[in-house]
Amino acid sequence: MTLTTYYLLLTTQKITHWHGRILGAEFTVPDTIQIKDFLKSVVVFTLVMELAGAIAFYFVFAHAGMAFWESVWFSVFHSVSSFCTAGFGLLPDSFESYHSNLALNMVVSVLALSGSLGFIVVTDVWYKISGRSKALSFTTKIILVGILLFLFIGTCTVYFAEPLIYSQQQNTLLEAFFLTMSAMTTVGFNTIPTGELSLPILLLVVFLMYVGASPSGTAGGMKITTFTAMLAVLKSRLFGQERITFMHRIIPFDRLYVATSTFMLYTSLIFLFTFLLSFTGDFRFEDMLFEVASALGTVGLGTGITDQLSVFGKVLIIILMFIGRVGVLTFGFAMLHRKFKEQELLKKEDLAC
Repeated sequence: MTLTTYYLLLTTQKITHWHGRILGAEFTVPDTIQIKDFLKSVVVFTLVMELAGAIAFYFVFAHAGMAFWESVWFSVFHSVSSFCTAGFGLLPDSFESYHSNLALNMVVSVLALSGSLGFIVVTDVWYKISGRSKALSFTTKIILVGILLFLFIGTCTVYFAEPLIYSQQQNTLLEAFFLTMSAMTTVGFNTIPTGELSLPILLLVVFLMYVGASPSGTAGGMKITTFTAMLAVLKSRLFGQERITFMHRIIPFDRLYVATSTFMLYTSLIFLFTFLLSFTGDFRFEDMLFEVASALGTVGLGTGITDQLSVFGKVLIIILMFIGRVGVLTFGFAMLHRKFKEQELLKKEDLAC
């Protein structure tokens, strides 16, 4: 959709009204950003980051002793996979054999964070640099603060609470950061065996995969902005505020409707599919919950039970991955759906909550 629209812009410099609204639903672009500028930033930023990532990966793999053409292929493949947070790798153990390689850990992290930050942030930052706006938008500030906060809390928790980490004598902070980053950006690579994590850290990783990163980016999950909107609703209700506010800003009701719907969808699906998956085999509850959260967030991490699932269990996981990919678009269309006039006066009733 992005490439075809970008081609239309290059050839005709015009897109239809509904084409623009569809793209707005797909990427949940705020009103402060023009869809044309946004699409250009998507294409240019993607190509630049994946090219830079491939070059950086080449030096890492070449230094590790790979042959020239093998290094080139591994570099291009893993650069695209990292930026798009796909999680597909050409090594049998993901990046466990590179757990102490600072260069590779940083290349994957920069690419994954760049993709998962979202093109809203990229476009907004470009507006600020080029002087088209005087300050970053509220959405960008929420995304940046949220990602940094989750990275810090997650890394510290894993570093101090995971026996698999603190029992080692070196590279522990790097491994803790990479695990947190991989779960939050949904890039799906791992440098330590995920199936050997303790129960508290498994639940932390589930939560990070559940929340995800930024809208309009390459990451899956519920999105930090949706989580923030739910916190805003809770805060406003607890303090008895009539309007939903966060950081001294009023959040529009149409955005709150989308956020609430997405929150309910993700929470309900995780419960439902964990329940269904429990009928497919004799697995630990935390392993099934992890598998469901990873599939719905399109992450790719696992505790080792994926290949043991029955045909029905694998079908459930496939369905979840599709829902996780198209869920935001579905609720975006719900937000933009044409409002029809009510044909009859509906009776208003109270509902105790």
